[in-house]
Amino acid sequence: MQSEHIFDTTPQAQRAKPLSILYISYPLLAISEASAGGAEQMLLTLEQEMATRGHRTTVAACAGSKISGRLLATGDAAGSPDAFETREREHSERILAYLHQHPNEFDLIHDESGSFFRHADQCPAPVLATLHLPRSFYREEWFCDSPANLLFNCVSQSQARTLSDLPNVISVIQNGIDVDRFTLGREKHNYLLWMGRICEEKAPHRAIAAARKAGMLLVIAGQVYPFSYHRQYFEREIRPMLGHKVAFLESPPIDQKIELLRRSRALLLTSTADETSSLVAMEAMACGTPVIAVRRGAFPEIIVDGETGFVVDDIEEVAVAASRVHEIDPATCRRRAEKEFSAKRMAREYEKLYQYVLDANRGRVAA
Repeated sequence: MQSEHIFDTTPQAQRAKPLSILYISYPLLAISEASAGGAEQMLLTLEQEMATRGHRTTVAACAGSKISGRLLATGDAAGSPDAFETREREHSERILAYLHQHPNEFDLIHDESGSFFRHADQCPAPVLATLHLPRSFYREEWFCDSPANLLFNCVSQSQARTLSDLPNVISVIQNGIDVDRFTLGREKHNYLLWMGRICEEKAPHRAIAAARKAGMLLVIAGQVYPFSYHRQYFEREIRPMLGHKVAFLESPPIDQKIELLRRSRALLLTSTADETSSLVAMEAMACGTPVIAVRRGAFPEIIVDGETGFVVDDIEEVAVAASRVHEIDPATCRRRAEKEFSAKRMAREYEKLYQYVLDANRGRVAA
């Protein structure tokens, strides 16, 4: 995928010099390979790749996070529902205090948290914020009067189009996964799979409706975050449906997650939000499993309709598509994942983007 913005993702002839990079994580929960959130998974994958490529990586995250480089612990994970604002404030304050004490330690700050970029004007290094959410999920005032050291990156063209009026959105870099970790599975079992963070906008209840129309077992695998409205949604819409050809696996370990993806007839994406990406769709394709997605956001950029799955317009069509998944070749799904969604491709593009950000910042300071 080529960016429509000013940054060019074509490969560099030479690898950039090693950098000291501070990654900012989502503040609410400790991050590890078991994290359900796409932004957290993407951060872990990118940070691991950058460490492997010789960069010095530090991640600001909750205590107990499992990362490749150094952990800058910003406090304990939230112990109760709806503690986001308190935890986010503590997270940001600890990061800023560290930066003020060590102003020359980092060449660049890469914000993956969704909110820390608001403090870019207090940071001694340039800040690159990758936006993982639809624009409507952010407060509009956060994009006003951005400081000169703040630049934004998007994860899909559909997301970038909604932010085209912002002058400091400079690039589109598609997310990536560790493709080698997900092995091709040709022998499929008779169930459909829904996997991810369980909340109303991700809409696993719609996947239940589609699986029932298709007359198939649905496995829901994921995590309920500690927000009261997420938990209320689960208790109201999901729990009463369990046991009626609907199985629930809470926060499965990575090996079980991969096996679920390898053996599923198809992965269902039933979100009601304009999703900006889908790591689980990339993982399913790496396992040779087709993806059936309702046409929202970036889903049509990830899934090739009729080749790696089906992009449909409503839940009734999801059920129809489930009867056609035998038409999809698992090897074709795997090839697309290898070509388009590898972590190595993502890391190369970010490495080049980091250098662009540093060059732009040096030009700004010199001016």
